[in-house]
Amino acid sequence: MATTINSTFVNKIIKHYLKRDKENPFIFISTIMAALGIAVGIAALMIGTGMMNGTENEFKKRLFQMDYPLTLIPLGQNIATDELTSKLSNQFPTLKFSPYYRTQIITKSGSTIKGSMLYGVDFKKEKELNKIFQKAYNHSIGTQSKFKVVAGKKLLEEMLVKKGEKLTLYFSEMQAIGFGSMPLQKRFTVDATYSSGIPTYDDFIMYTTHEAFHKILKRKVSVYDGIHIFSNNAMEDANKINAFLKKEGYADKIRIIGWWEQHADFFAAMEMEKKALFLGLLLIIIVASLNIVSSLLMTVMSRRPEIALMRTLGATNAEIKSIFFKLGAVIGLGGIIGGTLLGFFSIWVLTTFNIITVSADVYGYSKLPIDLTVKDFFSIIIGAIIIVLASSRYPAKKAASTDPLIVLRNE
Repeated sequence: MATTINSTFVNKIIKHYLKRDKENPFIFISTIMAALGIAVGIAALMIGTGMMNGTENEFKKRLFQMDYPLTLIPLGQNIATDELTSKLSNQFPTLKFSPYYRTQIITKSGSTIKGSMLYGVDFKKEKELNKIFQKAYNHSIGTQSKFKVVAGKKLLEEMLVKKGEKLTLYFSEMQAIGFGSMPLQKRFTVDATYSSGIPTYDDFIMYTTHEAFHKILKRKVSVYDGIHIFSNNAMEDANKINAFLKKEGYADKIRIIGWWEQHADFFAAMEMEKKALFLGLLLIIIVASLNIVSSLLMTVMSRRPEIALMRTLGATNAEIKSIFFKLGAVIGLGGIIGGTLLGFFSIWVLTTFNIITVSADVYGYSKLPIDLTVKDFFSIIIGAIIIVLASSRYPAKKAASTDPLIVLRNE
């Protein structure tokens, strides 16, 4: 038969124990410190997890703009054609496609030389997929020549070249000169510049026209090195495209690569860092919960005569256990509520004011990004509640095991 607990009696005793005891002020201070420790731990977890999420989202946003959600890469010759692009466009009208050529080059201006990657694209199609390219295209000087390039701002600054000026590009293909040979070279006009926020890309990737590849490298018209695809739901659309390619007989002739495959190691490392940070900051709450244990045990020891008296007056073991278990829960809940308010306030301050800035040259952004998801927030709160309840269990059990006969005899 379940033991009935007098809630009114239990709640009155809890309120009494929460008040400052003049004879044992250290217990009250220990209780306050335990609540503050939990509050600081909650706030630190919210800020730390939000920073990791914000940083990951910033990198994803910039990588999507330059690397594209999906890319079709042919495994054989004459596969990535205008015919395939047309089929895909008709089958998936919500997606955007941009066929491309690609080759490695050496960029030279004066005495400065750098290795780069040159893409041959349809400028009008590319700007529909790539917002960075679109912004550069909208501010181009409008060069009509097919030998024009869109280059990163960082690369041009190192080359000391501005829009409208010339860059010499050296290709890996050779051309006959007299009795020998030398690499193909061509001077291109800088039509526009872009800044993706990722310095490595701005220093490496360049764009030119399809016609430049046809003329210089003799690439076949309408036969490409691959097809860039923009999708708002890349993983789901990748499965649909794979099913369509298999149906059309392209299953072993072309491969679709998603952003998660291109940067799998990077995002896996970030996810591991996020988990490590979460566990590390969770230790703050665990340490603070030990203060709850110690303060409750001190309360039990200092209130042993009162516990014995309550037992002799009819209080049950369940009621004594409930008193101290709820007392620990109230202290922990106060810390959790305070930490939640402190965490949200700190996030608001950090995102509203530039208190902490980072190097834009390194990270591509200067304002500290914080994005605390609902899932992470509830994970923090649930984890803290479990720790607090577990910490309150032993002191409550210890209080309920007090023998009133032994205590009153010693008193």
